[in-house]
Amino acid sequence: MATMKHTIIALVEDRPGVLTRMASLFRRRGFNIESIAVGHSELPNLSRMTIVVNGSANTLEQVRKQLNKVVDVVRVVDVSDGNITVRELALIKVRATSTTRSEIIEIADIFRASIVDVGSDSLTIEITGDEDKVESLLSLLRGFGIREIARTGRIAMLRGQLATEEKAASKVQRRAGRLEHY
Repeated sequence: MATMKHTIIALVEDRPGVLTRMASLFRRRGFNIESIAVGHSELPNLSRMTIVVNGSANTLEQVRKQLNKVVDVVRVVDVSDGNITVRELALIKVRATSTTRSEIIEIADIFRASIVDVGSDSLTIEITGDEDKVESLLSLLRGFGIREIARTGRIAMLRGQLATEEKAASKVQRRAGRLEHY
């Protein structure tokens, strides 16, 4: 069965150990997590996880069902085939001399990236966009000498699903209210 890249969005309780339990489930299934990004959601006491993994559709469906059984997981959605907005943030520290500095700045401008730090022998560039945009900038900067890279990995959100998302948010809020009474 063919493997493909899957993007999973999970709303989870904002508690210690949730990330460990979820990562352990992927490990037991033999999936390598390509990226995972976690942050607060629009709902109090819930975090949104965006997880990117490679695997077959059948095996991933089993993992999704198992994730739904984890007590701290409120909702899991595989948005791989959906109409989604995807972004990634990267900070790239690149070697810069007095002769290459202006060329690096021009390249950053072409990609609508920002210079966020200037050192005597380096520039730090911030770029936000899809993975192809980040990779394209990285390939151009490699010739100057990349010193350090920090990337968030993929974050994603369904496009235009307001009515569906409001229903889901209402369900999540009801469940979160019940969980507070434990």
